[in-house]
Amino acid sequence: GWIRYAERVLTNLVTSHICTAKSPQQIMGSLVKGYFARQQNLSPDKIFHVIVAPCYDKKLEALREDFYTALYNSQEVDCVLTSGEIVQIMEQKNVSMKDVTAVAVDSLFDEMKEGDVVRHDGKRSDGYLEHIFKHAAKELFGMDVKEITYKALKNKDFQEVTLEKDGETVLRFAAAYGFRNIQNMVLKLKKGKFLYHFVEVLACPGGCLNGKGQAQTEDGKPDKALLNQMEEVYAAIPVRLPETNMHVQKMYQDWLEGMDSKKAQETLHTKYSVVNQTASNLDI
Repeated sequence: GWIRYAERVLTNLVTSHICTAKSPQQIMGSLVKGYFARQQNLSPDKIFHVIVAPCYDKKLEALREDFYTALYNSQEVDCVLTSGEIVQIMEQKNVSMKDVTAVAVDSLFDEMKEGDVVRHDGKRSDGYLEHIFKHAAKELFGMDVKEITYKALKNKDFQEVTLEKDGETVLRFAAAYGFRNIQNMVLKLKKGKFLYHFVEVLACPGGCLNGKGQAQTEDGKPDKALLNQMEEVYAAIPVRLPETNMHVQKMYQDWLEGMDSKKAQETLHTKYSVVNQTASNLDI
């Protein structure tokens, strides 16, 4: 939603500033169709890769031309189902979670066990603001930030994080969720009053867990109790920084030919461009 809006409406004013790192969905697509396919000695087109997401817009993302490999006639992600659609499929087939046998989580790494599942910094699974903020504080100013304090501004979906050094604000980050906050942010940018070094933008108010593809209550509203439970489960997973994760380091060495290699750039990054609003029948 946000990326298509930026490319079709905001054009170069914004697209030139968007981080080029792929989304987690598409990085996993690269891992499955690249790293995992090589491990299994399979051609990428012999793997059917399914993602379960909280958002319908992830279906459109998977269809972007940049995520298609002509050599193998293969998308990085072949199918995206929302969590709500999974529930619908289970209901249609009269399957209950109580009837499903629990199995261990699969891994790209043979030696990794289910108990080794880790997450990045942040209390929620939305984005990487906290990790980037702490990394910037350390690399640019030599400061180890342990805890981050969010300050809500106009509403709870627009929050600010700052770093002070010697009485001066040296880093100013923000999290903007929902199109009302996005539009206010863009308006400030147009007026030249944009003070932030980094903004984490998410189209859904409340973030990705509140995506329209999530399972809902009978009256069609988000299941807040379930969302709170998911946040608690996520927060309980231990944090491990990518730079200290031996599996990540091994992938960079064995598969990506180094952290700053051309292959790493091509595999983990994408590009954004101004799109003619009538040029694609994928726009909804």
